[in-house]
Amino acid sequence: MAILTTGVVNLIVILAIGTIVGLVFNRYGRSWLGRQTAAATGVGDITYALVGIAGSFIGYHIMVILGLLPTPLMLYLGALAGAALTVWLWRGR
Repeated sequence: MAILTTGVVNLIVILAIGTIVGLVFNRYGRSWLGRQTAAATGVGDITYALVGIAGSFIGYHIMVILGLLPTPLMLYLGALAGAALTVWLWRGR
Protein backbone atom coordinates (compact mmCIF):
# COMPACT_ATOMS: atom_id res chain seq x y z
CA MET A 1 0.00 0.00 0.00
CA ALA A 2 2.94 2.33 0.61
CA ILE A 3 4.03 2.05 -3.02
CA LEU A 4 0.56 3.09 -4.20
CA THR A 5 0.42 6.16 -1.95
CA THR A 6 3.96 7.16 -2.95
CA GLY A 7 3.03 6.89 -6.61
CA VAL A 8 -0.11 8.96 -6.13
CA VAL A 9 1.80 11.63 -4.20
CA ASN A 10 4.47 11.76 -6.93
CA LEU A 11 1.77 12.15 -9.59
CA ILE A 12 0.07 14.97 -7.70
CA VAL A 13 3.34 16.81 -7.07
CA ILE A 14 4.43 16.48 -10.70
CA LEU A 15 1.04 17.76 -11.90
CA ALA A 16 1.26 20.69 -9.49
CA ILE A 17 4.81 21.58 -10.53
CA GLY A 18 3.93 21.52 -14.23
CA THR A 19 0.76 23.54 -13.76
CA ILE A 20 2.46 26.19 -11.65
CA VAL A 21 5.40 26.56 -14.04
CA GLY A 22 3.07 26.81 -17.03
CA LEU A 23 0.89 29.45 -15.39
CA VAL A 24 3.87 31.48 -14.20
CA PHE A 25 5.35 31.51 -17.71
CA ASN A 26 1.99 32.52 -19.15
CA ARG A 27 1.33 35.30 -16.66
CA TYR A 28 4.78 36.78 -16.19
CA GLY A 29 6.87 35.53 -19.09
CA ARG A 30 5.35 37.68 -21.82
CA SER A 31 4.53 41.28 -22.47
CA TRP A 32 1.02 42.69 -22.32
CA LEU A 33 0.71 42.58 -26.11
CA GLY A 34 1.87 38.97 -26.20
CA ARG A 35 -0.77 37.99 -23.64
CA GLN A 36 -3.49 39.75 -25.63
CA THR A 37 -2.43 38.02 -28.85
CA ALA A 38 -2.31 34.64 -27.12
CA ALA A 39 -5.77 35.18 -25.67
CA ALA A 40 -7.12 36.05 -29.13
CA THR A 41 -5.63 32.92 -30.69
CA GLY A 42 -6.70 30.58 -27.91
CA VAL A 43 -3.28 29.90 -26.41
CA GLY A 44 -3.95 30.54 -22.78
CA ASP A 45 -3.62 29.22 -19.29
CA ILE A 46 -4.77 25.69 -20.05
CA THR A 47 -2.32 25.24 -22.92
CA TYR A 48 0.61 26.52 -20.90
CA ALA A 49 -0.39 24.34 -17.94
CA LEU A 50 -0.55 21.24 -20.15
CA VAL A 51 2.84 21.98 -21.72
CA GLY A 52 4.26 22.52 -18.23
CA ILE A 53 2.84 19.19 -17.05
CA ALA A 54 4.35 17.41 -20.06
CA GLY A 55 7.73 18.97 -19.34
CA SER A 56 7.44 18.08 -15.69
CA PHE A 57 6.90 14.42 -16.55
CA ILE A 58 9.83 14.50 -18.97
CA GLY A 59 12.19 16.05 -16.43
CA TYR A 60 11.11 13.72 -13.63
CA HIS A 61 11.50 10.56 -15.67
CA ILE A 62 14.82 11.60 -17.17
CA MET A 63 16.14 11.99 -13.62
CA VAL A 64 14.72 8.59 -12.68
CA ILE A 65 16.31 6.94 -15.72
CA LEU A 66 19.70 8.55 -15.11
CA GLY A 67 19.56 7.66 -11.42
CA LEU A 68 21.85 10.56 -10.57
CA LEU A 69 19.56 12.12 -8.01
CA PRO A 70 17.81 9.40 -6.00
CA THR A 71 16.06 11.57 -3.41
CA PRO A 72 12.48 12.69 -4.10
CA LEU A 73 13.33 16.37 -3.62
CA MET A 74 15.99 16.20 -6.31
CA LEU A 75 13.60 14.36 -8.63
CA TYR A 76 11.07 17.15 -8.11
CA LEU A 77 13.75 19.72 -8.91
CA GLY A 78 14.41 17.79 -12.12
CA ALA A 79 10.69 17.96 -12.85
CA LEU A 80 10.78 21.72 -12.26
CA ALA A 81 13.75 22.14 -14.59
CA GLY A 82 12.11 19.95 -17.22
CA ALA A 83 8.87 21.92 -17.08
CA ALA A 84 10.65 25.27 -17.30
CA LEU A 85 12.84 24.15 -20.20
CA THR A 86 9.91 22.65 -22.10
CA VAL A 87 7.71 25.73 -21.75
CA TRP A 88 10.62 28.00 -22.63
CA LEU A 89 11.41 26.00 -25.76
CA TRP A 90 7.72 25.72 -26.66
CA ARG A 91 7.42 29.50 -26.61
CA GLY A 92 9.96 29.64 -29.41
CA ARG A 93 12.94 31.16 -27.65
